[in-house]
Amino acid sequence: MKISLIATLAALALATPSFAQDAAKGEKTFAKCKACHSITAPDGTDIVKGGKVGPNLYGVVGRAAATYPDFKYGDGIMKAGESGLVWDEALITEYVVDPTKFIDTHGGEGKSKMTFKLAKGGEDVAAYLATFK
Repeated sequence: MKISLIATLAALALATPSFAQDAAKGEKTFAKCKACHSITAPDGTDIVKGGKVGPNLYGVVGRAAATYPDFKYGDGIMKAGESGLVWDEALITEYVVDPTKFIDTHGGEGKSKMTFKLAKGGEDVAAYLATFK
């Protein structure tokens, strides 16, 4: 009995993701991001109308960093992108916590143009952004 309980708990622990991702929560949290970012489909359809201070985040998951056309990126994120950084959910989650620290640890250096920090909920925002491909 004790062994089967331990085995069951171990299986549940292995089956549980390391952090919860909830795209619906991410959609709500993205309201904080839309002051600077929009989500606009390739055909021009505004999915989330937002600011133009930051790049369009449609298709950001899987895109090389600092490559959205016609957007003027900062030098730090440009260097990170040139070093081969490609956005995935884990990297987006890390980035939104402290963008400048992220740049310094991922091939770039210097301040990020993104001054906003998202202390929690980044994994949900990343899951939400992953739905736009």
